[in-house]
Amino acid sequence: MFDLAALLVLIPALPLAACLATALFGRRWLRERSHWPTVLATVLSFLCSLLLAAQVQARRGQTQGETGFEYVHVLWTWAAIPAEAAAETAQPEARTAAAQDLAASGGPPAVRPFDFRVDVALRADPLSAMMLAMVTFVSALVAIYSAGYMQGDPGYPRFFTYLALFVFSMTMLVAASNFVLLYVFWEAVGLCSYLLIGFWFQKPAAAAAGKKAFLVNRVGDFGFALGVFLLFTTYGTLNFHDVAADGSPAVGREVAVAGVLGHQRVAQADDPARGYVRGGTALAICLCLLAGACGKSAQFPLHVWLPDAMEGPTPVSALIHAATMVTAGVYMVARCTPLFMAAPEAQAIVACVGGFTALLAAVIALSQTDLKRVLAYSTVSQLGFMFMALGTGTVLGVLAAMFHLLTHAFFKALLFLGAGSVIHAMHTNDIKAMGGLARVMPATYWTFLIGTLALAGVPPFAGFWSKDEILLEAFHHHRGLYAIGLAAAFLTAFYMFRVIFYTFTGTTRSPHAHPHESPAVMTRPLWVLAAFSAGIGLVGAPFFGNPFHDYLHFEGIKAPAFDVRLAALKVIVVGAGIAAAAAVYHWRVVSAGALRRAAGPLVTLVANKYYFDELYAVAVVRPTLAVGRALRTFDVYVIDLIVNLFGFAGLGLARLYRVFDLYVVDGVVNLLGWIARTAGGVLRYVQTGRAQNYLLAIALGVIVLLAAGLFR
Repeated sequence: MFDLAALLVLIPALPLAACLATALFGRRWLRERSHWPTVLATVLSFLCSLLLAAQVQARRGQTQGETGFEYVHVLWTWAAIPAEAAAETAQPEARTAAAQDLAASGGPPAVRPFDFRVDVALRADPLSAMMLAMVTFVSALVAIYSAGYMQGDPGYPRFFTYLALFVFSMTMLVAASNFVLLYVFWEAVGLCSYLLIGFWFQKPAAAAAGKKAFLVNRVGDFGFALGVFLLFTTYGTLNFHDVAADGSPAVGREVAVAGVLGHQRVAQADDPARGYVRGGTALAICLCLLAGACGKSAQFPLHVWLPDAMEGPTPVSALIHAATMVTAGVYMVARCTPLFMAAPEAQAIVACVGGFTALLAAVIALSQTDLKRVLAYSTVSQLGFMFMALGTGTVLGVLAAMFHLLTHAFFKALLFLGAGSVIHAMHTNDIKAMGGLARVMPATYWTFLIGTLALAGVPPFAGFWSKDEILLEAFHHHRGLYAIGLAAAFLTAFYMFRVIFYTFTGTTRSPHAHPHESPAVMTRPLWVLAAFSAGIGLVGAPFFGNPFHDYLHFEGIKAPAFDVRLAALKVIVVGAGIAAAAAVYHWRVVSAGALRRAAGPLVTLVANKYYFDELYAVAVVRPTLAVGRALRTFDVYVIDLIVNLFGFAGLGLARLYRVFDLYVVDGVVNLLGWIARTAGGVLRYVQTGRAQNYLLAIALGVIVLLAAGLFR
């Protein structure tokens, strides 16, 4: 059996080593072979992730509880700051229990509640193992694909340096076992997205898109940071896991401090003293965490950055949308499920945000003509489906969200890489300038079609099974969300087959285009992803025992029943969307132009993305710039004036001091020197050095004194 600790370290360490190797040796020695360290590292990291997942499955029976199996490996203690005064504000029950345990054992000082201790701790559990396998697998395929797509780019070594750093940051985010480490790599993922989105920084649009992604995410991350502060002040720890008296993970041992998401706290969730807080504090914590998740996963109202992120290279889009950045928010909310279950109002807000975003983005995707932007809004919509499931308030909803995250990773990576293959051949992103590519690019066409069927939810492709679970949970708990989900499913089928008909059928509408199939280094990853997009959904199919739900083990949770009527209704809705797209864009039964004219101003509203960018410009950007200009003006004309006045005053004082020094201080000193010199000159005539002169002077002095006495 492989050592879990070694696997946990190797998974992020390999991409980090590739990043350093490419950064140091890429431009000078590796050059056109700069992809090799990243490709090799991501493939090896994926193999380690598979071994880790197998080990978690094999050892699952060793430590069971409400949260299932967990293994925590502490690399080192990053910070350990005792807080004596703050410890007095900890829960009396926790302090007393820890003190009694230590008194009985005679052991070392306790890890008291409210001591600030941050370990670089990595965890292995079913959720993290599944995420690591998915992230590294998709990253490896994207790295292989990028070797062909980015060939000849002057920034080739730099691209693979950033790519490896991105994979390292995401794997560390997933493997972290405390909120501080999670936040650190949450920010690292944001930095990497900024570097990769703005990779072609010579283009103003790419530079602006990178800055937009970075700044919008800072808004959500500020909320996330507030949530971390609230967690620490509320629970006295930031660890996910329980901690023993010596500060090490308390897996199978007596607990001194219950972790925020640890076995002990989850088992006593309803106990007000040892479980989770309720009320306003719980709601505030969850809303702060949700703000961070909305930023990373591009949910309303922080969704505006993701479509502009298409300015980066297409492999970057595939990586961000499928396996790394945008999945971080969903993963974090799923990881914090016990916290959200203590705040039902927060769960309702999560569901509403997800449902609204799913429908909003699907409608906007109808009007987009940029191939990558259609897929970008599709990602925003599918992430909305995941948030809908997370907000249902049930563990089955959380499992459905994670299942859809898994399947979405494969077919969305496939669609973006397929779009890259099309753009590589056509040298344009405009679907209206394409057409007829099915004949000249058969591998790209068939794989893209498989990805489209999976995204639309056509059985038996992957998206059918995962989306069916989400709609099933919504039907049983939120009928309004269920209706929104069906509407979004219809629109998804419509806009994706609109892309199919515009891009691959008919004749090529660009007279200057000479399309050709992409090289094997690009098409082979497409076929691998197509196979998974077609079959990965079976791991969650109830007919096969639902192994996905069994792997993400929760005590007392059974796999959801398959509802034939609801599944049939969803298939009918999806089929109607495909038929409607075919009628408009393939058979031309109804003219697309006529539909646009009939919709009138609504088309303009949707085409301009509901003017969200303009609203943000008016409400946030322009006021901020105005304040900045005002501050600059104040600095130039007020602060500088004050400084100059002080400068002039200081200069005048300096001149006055100079005059005083020259004519007063120097005068007094010179006068004293003149007096001493004059007195010395007078005394020179008296001090002759002859004894007879001195005797004469003494005699004269005696005579003077006698005369003075007589006269007196």
